[in-house]
Amino acid sequence: MKIRAITLFFLSLILVISCKKNENKEYTKLQGQAFGTSFHITYDDKRDFINSIDSLFYRVNKSLSTYISNSDISKINRGDTTVVVDSYFIEVFKKSLKIYKETNGVFDPTIGILVNAWGFGPEKAFNKPDTSRVIHLMKYVGFDKVSLENNMVKKDSDSIYFDFNAIAKGFAVDLAGRFLESKGVDNYLVEIGGEIRSRGVKNDGSIWKAGIENPNDDGTRSIQKIIELKDESMATSGNYRKFKVDSLTGKKYVHILNAKTGYSTQSSLLSVSVIAPLDCADVDGYATALMAMSLPDAKQFLNNHRDLRAYLIYSDEQGNLQTYATLNF
Repeated sequence: MKIRAITLFFLSLILVISCKKNENKEYTKLQGQAFGTSFHITYDDKRDFINSIDSLFYRVNKSLSTYISNSDISKINRGDTTVVVDSYFIEVFKKSLKIYKETNGVFDPTIGILVNAWGFGPEKAFNKPDTSRVIHLMKYVGFDKVSLENNMVKKDSDSIYFDFNAIAKGFAVDLAGRFLESKGVDNYLVEIGGEIRSRGVKNDGSIWKAGIENPNDDGTRSIQKIIELKDESMATSGNYRKFKVDSLTGKKYVHILNAKTGYSTQSSLLSVSVIAPLDCADVDGYATALMAMSLPDAKQFLNNHRDLRAYLIYSDEQGNLQTYATLNF
């Protein structure tokens, strides 16, 4: 009994010491600018990986950025049929195709030609397209009009314009996370412009936490809800910050377009946050797709995809903020 008691005492002592060491453990923190926004990376390792992370982000831009004239996607958008795309482009293309099919075309990266027409692309000038122009441009929208063959993109028309911005940021988050994992890092959180991928725990042993912001359109920032992330990714899409205003009518046009109509989405939804044990690129795409849906359609989609946790903020008929959370949230 004495031996057993002593053994238990030492086991307890080891447990306490381990906990205290974990509480005092220092994580490395990296931060910077990428993809037109800020990034923050916290991980359980003393090594500085900033140069490697920067190289990853450079490759993402070189492959997928419509804001860089000599990127692969920009060349393809100009009609270059000789571009051999890299593994980044291929993975994003395949993920986009999957979400395109699951959302019945609501998520469609070939919407790029209309994104530009509405002034939300590389050229920022807003010039509201009339009905005839929208109808004309819609002829070049549809992921069923493109394919990937032998690492080369085939388009039914040279005018088809890819825009993977709704998923590329989440993909970059995944790449940073995968890189850390390849270096043996088990505990980390990667965040780029609000898109997040988490693994393991914080330096004090607690679960990673993230905040869902209130949809303030006055430039202020406040938190609506704090959530825990347990080896999960999170992405938020909203229409309350990025929009254009018609100087003649004062009407506001949000940046999320309906790929079925070609027009700025008119919905009571203000913000959608999606959390799941999936890649951040996936939840990024789902969040954008849900924002392009009506509130009833978004609820129905989530009911059919129980693997997704979601938190929706919307405006009711009286203009009051309301929330909806899935049962597994």
